[in-house]
Amino acid sequence: MSQKVLLTSKEINIILHRLACQLLENHLDFKDTALVGIQPRGVFLAERLAKILKTEYKVKDIALGFLDITFFRDDFGRGEILKANTTKMDFLVEDKKVVFIDDVLYTGRSIRAALTAIQSFGRPKSIELLTLIDRRFSRHLPIQPNYRGRQVDAINKEKVKVMWEENDGEDIVYLVSK
Repeated sequence: MSQKVLLTSKEINIILHRLACQLLENHLDFKDTALVGIQPRGVFLAERLAKILKTEYKVKDIALGFLDITFFRDDFGRGEILKANTTKMDFLVEDKKVVFIDDVLYTGRSIRAALTAIQSFGRPKSIELLTLIDRRFSRHLPIQPNYRGRQVDAINKEKVKVMWEENDGEDIVYLVSK
């Protein structure tokens, strides 16, 4: 097994600021927008973006939630025992612009599950997708990000591994070959 560095900590930081600026361009004051990190690993990205928007761009109120999709996955109950995460949604999404946030977009199945799960919290006005890494040639469903940090052309035996300082001790993205 070998690992190749796709993004260093510095490069991740630059991408996060670019993504925050793109969100700011499209959502301005975030009054009618909710950022929703998809559990488990989209939460780290969502929290980072919310922090950048608040501290560096002075956005006052950002609705930030975390959505667990475990029970909405199409592979739930098909062998592997999945561990549920916590959903934290302190707001309704009724008539809001929702931005799903996840670290890696691979097959699109997690996003399909999130589209179903979010309905428990109301009917959004619109839904967008922000992802740090877009594995564009791996889709099983016709789902594309509105905001992407980096596009990666990885073959199926390769895996993209995103590590966050809060969880893994460092910010770095690897392309892992088996």
